[in-house]
Amino acid sequence: MKKHRSSPRFQLVLCAALLALVAGAARAEEIVPLSSLNLSRMEQDWGEPRVNQSVDRHPLSIGGVLFTNGLGTHAYSRLIVEVNGNAQSFTARVGVDDEVGKGNGNVRFEVDGDGEPLWQSIFLHAGDPPVTVNLPDLGGIKRLTFIADSGTNEITFCHADWADAFLTMRAGQPVTVAPAPEPAVILTPKPLPTPRINSAKIFGVRPGHPFLFTVAATGDRPMTFSADHLPRGLKLDSHTGRITGVLKKTNTFMVTLHAKNALGEATQSFKIVCGPQIGLTPAMGWNSWNCFASAVTEKDIKAAADAMVSSGLINHGWTYINIDDFWEVNPHRPDDPTLQGPERNRAGDILPNPRFPDMKALTAYVHSKGLKIGLYSSPGPWTCGGCVASFDHELLDANQYADWGFDYLKYDWCSYRPELEAQRKLSKTFVSTLTNWIDSFPENRRDYMRPYAIMRAALDRQPRDIVYSLCQYGMGNVWEWGAEVGGNSWRTTGDIRDTWGSMSGIGFSQNGHEKFAGPGHFNDPDMLVVGYVGWGPRLHPTHLTPNEQYTHISLWCLLAAPLLIGCDMTKLDDFTLSLLSNDEVLAVDQDPLGRQASRVAQDGLLEVWAKDMEDGSKAVGLFNRSHDDATVIARFSDLGLTGKQRVRDLWRQKDLGEFTNQFSATVPHHGVVLVRMWPAE
Repeated sequence: MKKHRSSPRFQLVLCAALLALVAGAARAEEIVPLSSLNLSRMEQDWGEPRVNQSVDRHPLSIGGVLFTNGLGTHAYSRLIVEVNGNAQSFTARVGVDDEVGKGNGNVRFEVDGDGEPLWQSIFLHAGDPPVTVNLPDLGGIKRLTFIADSGTNEITFCHADWADAFLTMRAGQPVTVAPAPEPAVILTPKPLPTPRINSAKIFGVRPGHPFLFTVAATGDRPMTFSADHLPRGLKLDSHTGRITGVLKKTNTFMVTLHAKNALGEATQSFKIVCGPQIGLTPAMGWNSWNCFASAVTEKDIKAAADAMVSSGLINHGWTYINIDDFWEVNPHRPDDPTLQGPERNRAGDILPNPRFPDMKALTAYVHSKGLKIGLYSSPGPWTCGGCVASFDHELLDANQYADWGFDYLKYDWCSYRPELEAQRKLSKTFVSTLTNWIDSFPENRRDYMRPYAIMRAALDRQPRDIVYSLCQYGMGNVWEWGAEVGGNSWRTTGDIRDTWGSMSGIGFSQNGHEKFAGPGHFNDPDMLVVGYVGWGPRLHPTHLTPNEQYTHISLWCLLAAPLLIGCDMTKLDDFTLSLLSNDEVLAVDQDPLGRQASRVAQDGLLEVWAKDMEDGSKAVGLFNRSHDDATVIARFSDLGLTGKQRVRDLWRQKDLGEFTNQFSATVPHHGVVLVRMWPAE
């Protein structure tokens, strides 16, 4: 047989084809750094993702090992990458960046493929050696998700590095995608036109002090109000529902409230406790800091009060309008004339800055709406923002707050130091009367307790009730002694931000604090971050997804936490308003028993929390902290329940039926199902 001999031209064509195949194979196995992708679509709770740097712009360093390539981010963060089945492998070295200091931070790294976990680290801290990620076979996976998650509420140190992070692609290029927007589904039904009373069922007042309570009620107006067995000294305005007056003697009174319109009448039992304890349910209101911060003005406060009424939130029990920092003079900001002026008058009384020209008129304005008003100071010489504070003027300042007509004081630790006590002059005599009380405090906590005890004693000398909110971020386990220094609430954490990592880290870390909460003294995991927030004049819609906002409100209500709205009240959208006006959810927070929920079951990132209610029912939250929808089971044995239970969905205000042994629900990622359970008759 004659052998076929190819022509020189054919050989050239064949060589070219072979070279193209080799080149194609080389391209198919292209190595793509994760840091080279479009990071603008990355979800991150603080700061911005950095290419070849830490989130604080330093060289990447994990456990003393320097890296020149990688992605610096912050937990919580999530990067979604479409690979369309073309990814071959992924490798990386991960850890907490050394810039935060050895032992700090708490980050778990995770790689998911098409919604299923492919790899997960343990929780890592700064100083831990870098952990290797090696996923050699990604065949068929269409979408990869790279997650850094924090297991702590102190997100400041969660600087997460994906060092030497490389995707090997067989073909095509990886493309980042933004997380799919979550629909803001309104679950809260519209209020019925018939009357419904939504007030707290218990209220505390001190003998001889002014009484102001607005009966909260929804339903068509006009509406008239009345009360059976209202004690002598009090009167109820039948048109506004405001109860005012003075009770002179210690006693407990059982009253029946009535709200009536053309369509019907509602009644509710109301217990008035005249005695030493006030704030018997957690405070509900608004605070200026999370939207206006240092830019707050009198105009903002009046607008918030107006909006509390016009939005109808006053009819759901919201009461306080609180001014945070920057109502005082600030000598540290000489560039801003609206913060300048005399700090105190000749008598030592504190003076507001020019933004607040008439404090007494402002409190009268808020009171005229049926609302109450609060303000802010610090036990140090300066507030957190550098404004004039109360050190060595505690009694003078308390006198002034009462004279102005304030009902609430947030007292923030900033600038206080125990060594300042040696510098006292003006209030030395007053403080000396407290020596025996202060000396009775445990020595290891005395420095934390002293400044709050001093202001408590000053407030106790005033002829009006002022709810006392301690703000010192949980130092010295404040939940164990906050009530001892007369706090009505106390912050247990650092400042909240409108991110999943911050909100969930703070909220779910409250387990174990429940034994220290009760009527008149509550743990405070900080303010609400729904709606338009921004910590200054520039505002943005909260970064929490709708599911996360449902989790936020549900968890805070289960925790019997003070509910202080932090958004611009003049920009309430329908979804935010629905979150803040669900009376069955708010009733969990305002329950007279004053119990705080605890975690009763946990399965990885699925949790069940439960709270005892005054009527013998249980409020139960089924939470899904994972990144995918999941079934959460509330077993009656974990809840301490036996027999058949009637279950009601509180957000939807809908009965779900009767259940035996357990109740389960499909819960969306980062979401909640909030129910209440009663024994079935």
